[in-house]
Amino acid sequence: MRIIHQSQKWYGVRSKWFIFLLTLGVTVSILSTNPFPTPDQKKEYSGNDYQNVTVDSHQWYWVMTPSTVKAGQPVAFQVSSADVNHGFGIYDEKLTLVAQTQAMPGYTNKLVHTFDKPGKYKILCLEYCGLAHHAMISELTVE
Repeated sequence: MRIIHQSQKWYGVRSKWFIFLLTLGVTVSILSTNPFPTPDQKKEYSGNDYQNVTVDSHQWYWVMTPSTVKAGQPVAFQVSSADVNHGFGIYDEKLTLVAQTQAMPGYTNKLVHTFDKPGKYKILCLEYCGLAHHAMISELTVE
């Protein structure tokens, strides 16, 4: 009669548990990145088709010119940074992320988004940029 040690019995369970966790991790990763709000940036708009908003980020505030736009018309955000990397995130009144892009020193990212409804939208930094990162909040008015 062969004696099976308790530790040998658990080696088989451990490999099955690893495969289960790996499968679960891959599934959760795929499902959680699917609804990521990245608008179609391939569409080109001509001069008068969209509103231009210049966004300059600094530690720890945003400078947006202008800070009011019209609903139903595409808005082209020209986003850059004066110091470190920042994440430019636009949130609706329910604090749902609507659109986002990176603000990087020495580079301007273009983000085109059309606001469907008027309201106040919050601009938050999505990338930790220092001690006052949590206070880096601005507001965009959509009429």
